[in-house]
Amino acid sequence: MIINKLSEIMGKKRINKAELSRGTGISYSAIKNLYSDKTSAIEFDTLNKLCNFLECTPNDILEFKPDY
Repeated sequence: MIINKLSEIMGKKRINKAELSRGTGISYSAIKNLYSDKTSAIEFDTLNKLCNFLECTPNDILEFKPDY
């Protein structure tokens, strides 16, 4: 299972969805869906923009937990 930790990172950095959208160029609706974990995929370009803006790695945003 892949766990999306975007909302957790945003909370720690005190960044809201609108600020993240403006800072990354990712649409507000895409940020909202990612934040709410209502998406089933993420493009590498989007992940790259998030990591650059949030100064983190993909491992910080996405966590893998085995399905046992």
